[in-house]
Amino acid sequence: MEDVEDEPLYLERVCGLDVAKGQVDACIRVPSGKNPKRRAQEVRTFGTTKKELLSLADWLRVHGVTDVAMEATGDYWKAPFFRLEAEGFDCVLADAKQVKHLPGRPKTDKADCVWLAKNFERGMLAACFVATEEFRTIRLHTRYRRNLTQERTREKQRVEKLLEDALIKLSCVLTDVHGVSGRAIMEALIAGQKDPRTLAELAVRRARSKIPELVEALDGADTFQEHHAFLLRKMLDRIDRHTADIDDITAQIDVLLAPYEEQPSQIDSVTGFGRRSGQDLLAEIGVDMSRFRTAAHLVSWSGFCPLMKQSAGKLIGRNARTKGNRYIGAVLGESSTAAGRTKTRLGARYRRLAKRRGKPKAQVATGNTQLKIIHCLLSTPGMPYEDLGPDYYETRMHHRRQVRNHVKSLERLGCTVTLDTTPAATHPPEEEVA
Repeated sequence: MEDVEDEPLYLERVCGLDVAKGQVDACIRVPSGKNPKRRAQEVRTFGTTKKELLSLADWLRVHGVTDVAMEATGDYWKAPFFRLEAEGFDCVLADAKQVKHLPGRPKTDKADCVWLAKNFERGMLAACFVATEEFRTIRLHTRYRRNLTQERTREKQRVEKLLEDALIKLSCVLTDVHGVSGRAIMEALIAGQKDPRTLAELAVRRARSKIPELVEALDGADTFQEHHAFLLRKMLDRIDRHTADIDDITAQIDVLLAPYEEQPSQIDSVTGFGRRSGQDLLAEIGVDMSRFRTAAHLVSWSGFCPLMKQSAGKLIGRNARTKGNRYIGAVLGESSTAAGRTKTRLGARYRRLAKRRGKPKAQVATGNTQLKIIHCLLSTPGMPYEDLGPDYYETRMHHRRQVRNHVKSLERLGCTVTLDTTPAATHPPEEEVA
């Protein structure tokens, strides 16, 4: 048996934190003062209040520890991470899936923090993406705006259910029940108006062409009782409050993103995106694309790439996409569907895939392409987005198919074919389709 020398540690002085709601178990590992070939460690428990976290920071400074690792545990990791980051420590947030506990090892809070510190000092933890403080503030606003929008949508659905309960089929005639015409009719119903013709005459603009259908849909207005009016009033008031709050938050987001006017405009130029969806996406990924080494890293982190599980040459389970940032998923789901209704390259991509693979997979694939485009735009300040046209795929595939068929025909005749593209060629370049 021969002596071997271990690989040097990635970090000499580290701390691993096991974070819970009310306490933090911390393990520091530093070089031993008695034997330089051994390690010294100590485990302590702290609270999650400001005072306790500052005590934790002082304890780390005493031992010369500057690198801290912790798992992403719900929202509880934010208090120690942000506080220690503000105190000047280099904090690393690790995905819990990357720090799975070994089988047979005791599962306790102290054992977890020791195990985390051991992995951290050997460089076995990959840091999760954590937004900068400025974009964390913007993200709070954009996420709350989306939550309020979802709440408003649920309230609108409750209004439609209430009208159905009162035998009023307004949604069968009007595209938007909460438009100008629909809102005027509902206000009249609350005021006690029951005559279908009078209610239908409240329609404005294009809805006036549907007055006969409205009269028929409102024929059940006599069943609209006082309890319906009471509940409908509450629902409409709540919708109005949500709308006012959303407008106020949008104005504040515009102020926060004022220093970054160029980047939202770049995202807005991508097919399927608008100003609001561009703000939501920018709040999640930031403007510094150097934090994602390639566009594929951004796509993978967002969860918009296929998840492959294979063993012995066989696929295991369904090839679904990975679980990523749900707010990015919501934005890309909306933008990819919107792009599918346009006569653009992204629209053609969505329709081609939806026809063969279904709409959910077309959304993921189109969102994948949109993220790659946005990564390229944000990596190059001032770069405008130029669409390649709705015939992009047909032109490329037609040219490649012709070349392949001609090559195979010549090879069947015993010829050896070498392809050389001339500068004057009018066909598109041979490159991989994104």
